[in-house]
Amino acid sequence: MGNNVDTPSLPMSLVTGASSGIGREFARQLAMRGRNVLLVSNQEQELAATAAELSQLNPSGLFPTHFIDLSQPGADTQLLALCHSRGYEVEVLINNAGIFSFRSVADTSPERIDLFIDLHMRAVTHLCRTFAADMKRRRCRGYILNMSSMSCWMPMPGIAMYSATKAYIRVFSRSLSVELADDGITVMTACPGGIATDLFGLPPRLQRLGVRLGALATPRRFVRGALSRLFRRRRQYINGIVNRLAIVAVALLPHRLRLTLKHRLLDRLSP
Repeated sequence: MGNNVDTPSLPMSLVTGASSGIGREFARQLAMRGRNVLLVSNQEQELAATAAELSQLNPSGLFPTHFIDLSQPGADTQLLALCHSRGYEVEVLINNAGIFSFRSVADTSPERIDLFIDLHMRAVTHLCRTFAADMKRRRCRGYILNMSSMSCWMPMPGIAMYSATKAYIRVFSRSLSVELADDGITVMTACPGGIATDLFGLPPRLQRLGVRLGALATPRRFVRGALSRLFRRRRQYINGIVNRLAIVAVALLPHRLRLTLKHRLLDRLSP
């Protein structure tokens, strides 16, 4: 599908999960860099609030919103059709939408397991394929940032679905970055440690405490580092030396200690 002949082309950044947390911060900082941003989420009211905030930050920018459930088949082609119909040419794709839960696999509903797979794996894969193909067609030296997690190297009891699907994102993104290198399209994997957002269910008080103690990073600091590296065409970003060291430390945990963590954390928190 091509652009309508009477529709002017508009350079656009597309951010999924843009209505809250890290996604909202990606949208904010892209707007502050002077970029138009297409805000995508399944939270309609929050999307509108984000768009209003960005319009104040950058009055000359364009911040359309699109309410969609990315876990549904065909979401990627719907988004591309929307962009073509409005003349948006996506130069930056931020695949940020995601979910989290702390529960053993055996105690997780089949519907919730499917949602992890559909949102973290199928949606990310198809969005990358669809928009990378469009970038190649336009000979756009674009950027794709896929949000993985430090937990992709650190499988622990209670987060098996989260860490496994985030590991898929990391491996897929690293391979895709090689495939698209000759086309001038950068694919970067971001693997943050703990970030002070509502994703993990921490109340604001504990988020602030985590930031003060250095256990959590603020969304603003993480996103600033991620975008800086993306636009320098880096391939991977792990924020902070402590997180890099933690990956090694957790990988060395013996099985018996992992069982102890399960008994003291997962078993007590499970209903």
